[in-house]
Amino acid sequence: MKLERYSGNPVLKPIEGNEWESRAVFNCAAVYLDGRVHIVYRAQDGAGVSRLGYAMSEDGFHITTRLKEPVYTPGGEIEKYGCEDPRISVVGDKLYMSYVAYGEKPNMAAKVPRSIQIGITAIDIDDFLNHEWNWKEPYYPFPGVDNKGAVIFPHRFNGEYILYHRIPPHIWIAYSRDLRHWYNSSIILSPEYEWEYYKIGTGAPPIKTDYGWLLIYHAVDRTRTYRLGYFIASKDDPAEIIYRHPEPILEPEKEFETQGEVSNVVFTCGAVLVGDTVIVYYGGADTVICVATAKLEDFIKPAITQSLV
Repeated sequence: MKLERYSGNPVLKPIEGNEWESRAVFNCAAVYLDGRVHIVYRAQDGAGVSRLGYAMSEDGFHITTRLKEPVYTPGGEIEKYGCEDPRISVVGDKLYMSYVAYGEKPNMAAKVPRSIQIGITAIDIDDFLNHEWNWKEPYYPFPGVDNKGAVIFPHRFNGEYILYHRIPPHIWIAYSRDLRHWYNSSIILSPEYEWEYYKIGTGAPPIKTDYGWLLIYHAVDRTRTYRLGYFIASKDDPAEIIYRHPEPILEPEKEFETQGEVSNVVFTCGAVLVGDTVIVYYGGADTVICVATAKLEDFIKPAITQSLV
């Protein structure tokens, strides 16, 4: 099973005359609402600081709207160097956005390595659709932990919310009653194959299917090449992995994936299910945004075949 690249890639590129997105645009969240795909993307300025921009597509491929100003900007020392790699999940009447807060540990008297941790914020769906960017005050659920890639399930399990996240080199699961305090964190997936030798991490938020929860993830090999893979978790218990695809479904091949700010990278933070098609948005070489697709049944068939063996 392989993803099929859209022939018009890349669909979003940096804009040289717009400083906040002049260096790179990549690693975007995607959410399907009101019959449209809404994209919140990471953009870097000339100094490498990341802010989040907004674009929209009527068909999932052609960009219809792209705002000139960022819709989310970093604040405070914890986010001094940017807000990175957004992921968005619909929970009730709100969109919850997780991202990487990249900055410095506050109030240090001496210079220390830069801080990387998960940030979470939220916005009402109506405000989002009306482009009224009334984001809630962000919070940091794993304070001070080198952690990335938080994806929130758009569903509660026995009253609990569930989060996948990445403390290298594994993918972890955690639980919460209020989406703020998380507990019982444990490893659910570790590197296994050669193409994921160095580390693995979450990708797009989980997609609900009749067979289980589809999660597209990223993996890094010995040469630090980034590829995409997927697994399927149980419908009732996301800690139970019922299928793990043994081969990558997308790997760097095109020039816009092999050459850029970081060479040999395909990396996703967002995918949507439209009809029977999974549309995957991915960053190419940490520089541009691209699209690839597959039919939902193409993800499910290998899992069903394995279960029959």
